[in-house]
Amino acid sequence: MAVEDECKLKFLELKAKRNYRFIIFRIDGQQVVVEKLGSPEENYDDFSNSLPPNECRYAVYDFDFTTAENCQKSKIFFIAWSPDSSRVRMKMVYASSKDRFKRELDGIQVELQATDPSEMSLDIIKSRAL
Repeated sequence: MAVEDECKLKFLELKAKRNYRFIIFRIDGQQVVVEKLGSPEENYDDFSNSLPPNECRYAVYDFDFTTAENCQKSKIFFIAWSPDSSRVRMKMVYASSKDRFKRELDGIQVELQATDPSEMSLDIIKSRAL
Protein backbone atom coordinates (compact mmCIF):
# COMPACT_ATOMS: atom_id res chain seq x y z
CA MET A 1 0.00 0.00 0.00
CA ALA A 2 1.51 3.31 -1.07
CA VAL A 3 0.99 6.53 0.87
CA GLU A 4 0.55 9.64 -1.24
CA ASP A 5 3.02 12.41 -0.33
CA GLU A 6 0.11 14.80 0.18
CA CYS A 7 -0.99 12.68 3.19
CA LYS A 8 2.34 13.27 4.94
CA LEU A 9 2.49 16.95 3.96
CA LYS A 10 -1.02 17.71 5.23
CA PHE A 11 -0.31 15.82 8.46
CA LEU A 12 2.85 17.89 9.01
CA GLU A 13 0.82 21.06 8.44
CA LEU A 14 -1.74 19.90 11.02
CA LYS A 15 1.00 19.03 13.51
CA ALA A 16 3.34 22.01 13.07
CA LYS A 17 1.17 24.85 11.78
CA ARG A 18 -2.24 23.71 13.02
CA ASN A 19 -3.76 24.55 9.63
CA TYR A 20 -6.40 21.85 10.07
CA ARG A 21 -8.54 20.45 12.88
CA PHE A 22 -8.74 17.04 11.23
CA ILE A 23 -7.82 15.05 8.14
CA ILE A 24 -9.76 12.10 6.77
CA PHE A 25 -7.90 9.60 4.59
CA ARG A 26 -9.24 6.83 2.36
CA ILE A 27 -7.70 3.99 0.44
CA ASP A 28 -8.10 4.55 -3.27
CA GLY A 29 -6.91 1.58 -5.32
CA GLN A 30 -3.44 0.79 -3.98
CA GLN A 31 -2.72 4.03 -2.14
CA VAL A 32 -3.88 6.15 0.77
CA VAL A 33 -5.12 9.61 -0.25
CA VAL A 34 -6.49 12.68 1.55
CA GLU A 35 -10.28 12.74 1.36
CA LYS A 36 -11.16 15.76 3.50
CA LEU A 37 -9.41 18.53 5.41
CA GLY A 38 -11.24 20.11 8.36
CA SER A 39 -10.56 23.78 8.98
CA PRO A 40 -9.36 24.90 12.45
CA GLU A 41 -12.84 26.37 13.13
CA GLU A 42 -14.55 23.00 12.73
CA ASN A 43 -15.40 21.01 15.85
CA TYR A 44 -15.62 17.37 16.85
CA ASP A 45 -19.21 17.01 15.56
CA ASP A 46 -18.11 18.28 12.14
CA PHE A 47 -15.36 15.67 12.20
CA SER A 48 -17.50 12.71 13.25
CA ASN A 49 -20.22 13.68 10.74
CA SER A 50 -17.58 13.61 7.97
CA LEU A 51 -16.96 9.89 8.46
CA PRO A 52 -19.10 7.78 6.12
CA PRO A 53 -21.54 5.46 7.95
CA ASN A 54 -20.82 2.38 5.79
CA GLU A 55 -17.18 2.75 4.74
CA CYS A 56 -13.84 2.48 6.51
CA ARG A 57 -11.50 5.47 6.83
CA TYR A 58 -8.38 6.58 8.65
CA ALA A 59 -8.57 9.92 10.38
CA VAL A 60 -6.36 12.26 12.36
CA TYR A 61 -7.92 14.68 14.84
CA ASP A 62 -6.13 17.47 16.70
CA PHE A 63 -7.88 17.63 20.07
CA ASP A 64 -7.47 20.74 22.25
CA PHE A 65 -8.22 20.40 25.94
CA THR A 66 -7.52 21.91 29.35
CA THR A 67 -5.88 19.78 32.04
CA ALA A 68 -6.95 19.68 35.70
CA GLU A 69 -4.05 22.11 36.34
CA ASN A 70 -5.68 24.51 33.86
CA CYS A 71 -3.02 24.03 31.17
CA GLN A 72 -3.98 24.27 27.50
CA LYS A 73 -2.82 21.17 25.64
CA SER A 74 -3.52 19.31 22.46
CA LYS A 75 -3.10 15.70 21.41
CA ILE A 76 -3.16 14.21 17.95
CA PHE A 77 -5.47 11.23 17.67
CA PHE A 78 -5.28 8.57 14.97
CA ILE A 79 -8.69 6.98 14.47
CA ALA A 80 -9.20 3.80 12.49
CA TRP A 81 -12.88 3.97 11.51
CA SER A 82 -14.25 0.57 10.55
CA PRO A 83 -18.07 0.49 10.88
CA ASP A 84 -19.73 -2.90 11.31
CA SER A 85 -21.87 -2.19 8.23
CA SER A 86 -18.86 -1.82 5.89
CA ARG A 87 -17.85 -4.64 3.55
CA VAL A 88 -15.63 -7.38 5.00
CA ARG A 89 -13.04 -6.97 2.24
CA MET A 90 -12.79 -3.23 2.94
CA LYS A 91 -12.34 -3.88 6.68
CA MET A 92 -9.55 -6.35 5.94
CA VAL A 93 -7.71 -3.95 3.62
CA TYR A 94 -7.90 -1.10 6.14
CA ALA A 95 -6.89 -3.33 9.06
CA SER A 96 -3.91 -4.84 7.24
CA SER A 97 -2.46 -1.51 6.09
CA LYS A 98 -3.19 0.56 9.23
CA ASP A 99 0.15 0.10 11.01
CA ARG A 100 2.21 0.85 7.93
CA PHE A 101 0.18 4.01 7.23
CA LYS A 102 0.33 5.13 10.87
CA ARG A 103 4.13 4.82 10.84
CA GLU A 104 4.25 7.34 7.99
CA LEU A 105 2.61 9.94 10.24
CA ASP A 106 5.19 10.86 12.84
CA GLY A 107 3.61 12.50 15.88
CA ILE A 108 0.48 10.44 16.57
CA GLN A 109 -0.10 10.45 20.34
CA VAL A 110 -3.26 8.39 20.83
CA GLU A 111 -4.77 5.66 18.68
CA LEU A 112 -8.44 4.69 18.65
CA GLN A 113 -10.20 1.88 16.83
CA ALA A 114 -13.92 2.55 16.28
CA THR A 115 -16.65 0.43 14.70
CA ASP A 116 -19.49 2.62 15.92
CA PRO A 117 -19.79 6.39 16.66
CA SER A 118 -20.21 5.63 20.38
CA GLU A 119 -16.68 4.15 20.46
CA MET A 120 -15.21 7.52 19.52
CA SER A 121 -17.52 9.86 21.40
CA LEU A 122 -16.13 13.16 22.66
CA ASP A 123 -16.15 11.73 26.22
CA ILE A 124 -13.89 8.87 25.15
CA ILE A 125 -11.57 11.29 23.32
CA LYS A 126 -11.37 13.46 26.45
CA SER A 127 -10.64 10.50 28.74
CA ARG A 128 -7.91 9.18 26.42
CA ALA A 129 -6.31 12.63 26.13
CA LEU A 130 -5.79 13.12 29.88
